[in-house]
Amino acid sequence: MNYRAVETTGEYVARLETGADWRAEIESLAAAVEADAAWFSALGAVQDAECWFYDQDDCEYDAIEFDEPLEVASCVGNVSWLDGDRFAHTHAVLSDPEGNAVAGHLNEATVWAGEVYMRVFEEALEREYDETTELDLWL
Repeated sequence: MNYRAVETTGEYVARLETGADWRAEIESLAAAVEADAAWFSALGAVQDAECWFYDQDDCEYDAIEFDEPLEVASCVGNVSWLDGDRFAHTHAVLSDPEGNAVAGHLNEATVWAGEVYMRVFEEALEREYDETTELDLWL
């Protein structure tokens, strides 16, 4: 296990802009507050979404697309550096009007309404390719 203690430098709340990309808005907040590493949680609603499920046998993501309004029942993730850019690693539970839920890696979604809480860490975190999982993981 790879772990370390973290110190925090600030906590922020933000409203995501209607019509914007959900993950890009979180990355924009991280840039605005100069977060090189952070943890966040969010909730709200999206107009559409693309979730990814990682196939551990094939070591690739399978996309599931939704072209309908969905509630963001839960959204958690972290911010770190990936290939020189801030990257919001985002997972979400989305639900439809009948209460059916889907969950996974939220690649993109169009914001209808969203609120996010971000806790910024003092030291940066960076992602690097891991040969075992073929994923970009924290160093």
